[in-house]
Amino acid sequence: MPGSGKSTCGVVAAKMLLKNFFDTDLLIQNIEGISLQNIIDTKGNDYFEQAEENAILNLDIQGTVIATGGSVVYSNKAMQHLKKLGKIIYLHLDYEQMCSRISNLSTRGVVMKNGETLLDMYNERLPLYDKWADAVIDCGSNTVEQTAQAISELAKK
Repeated sequence: MPGSGKSTCGVVAAKMLLKNFFDTDLLIQNIEGISLQNIIDTKGNDYFEQAEENAILNLDIQGTVIATGGSVVYSNKAMQHLKKLGKIIYLHLDYEQMCSRISNLSTRGVVMKNGETLLDMYNERLPLYDKWADAVIDCGSNTVEQTAQAISELAKK
């Protein structure tokens, strides 16, 4: 989910695991030459989701903690590819916790369908995250270090 700490905790977990860290949102921005929000605003959700899927499908990295955008779960192909690369760990937040962490929704690059509310998006994604997750960390009350430690421990199993 947006605001769960994927990028922040991923960097710390990678350090704990002595692994590399890779953020697919940064890859997409680099390929497109504009921010995630600008991609969504100017080219649309479908284009963004295809760009995200293409970025994931072209990943060929091992020994790396990968943070993806939350909308990657809409692509079965991308999720299957990530499963082949390693464990998928879902950082869970309750809806209220997610809302309290997101202050920049209009600039953050969150894929939401026309007329969809944040709650709609949350409810739509929950079963997809559960479907693909090898493990779930309830990180709502965790510090960055606690979530990173939990990621590190799960990655070693």
